[in-house]
Amino acid sequence: MGALSKPWVLILGTGNSCRSHLAEAILRRAAGDVIEVASAGSKPAGYVHPMAIEVLKEIGLDASGHRSKHLSEFLEVPVATVITVCGNADQVCPVFPGQVNRFHWGFDDPAHATGTPEEIRNEFRRVRDQIKLVFEAYAAGLKQR
Repeated sequence: MGALSKPWVLILGTGNSCRSHLAEAILRRAAGDVIEVASAGSKPAGYVHPMAIEVLKEIGLDASGHRSKHLSEFLEVPVATVITVCGNADQVCPVFPGQVNRFHWGFDDPAHATGTPEEIRNEFRRVRDQIKLVFEAYAAGLKQR
């Protein structure tokens, strides 16, 4: 039996610096080898937020090699599913061309958190845990197909 390519899931945000990377790392681990996972943004910030990397490390995920990417990098990739994660009403979620499955699961942007360093870290943890709940459930559904 020939090797079939795995379906691609592209997680889109605006800046591709925070939520989309949290979701990418969590979904990649949860889905195992069922899918290929990547993230991108419509207006990439050019960096991955250090606090996103830190709170992923707390749950055993290494995102230190992630980079902020523009969604145009994936126009030639056979993306099967696009999931947008930008949540605030003032943010414009990107649109990905093509006939693909689309989901929008909005999350607060922890990069806008204010307060003490610990309060900001706790906001990143809160959003990470929300993303983890949603994307692990999604991955469980993919594995049951």
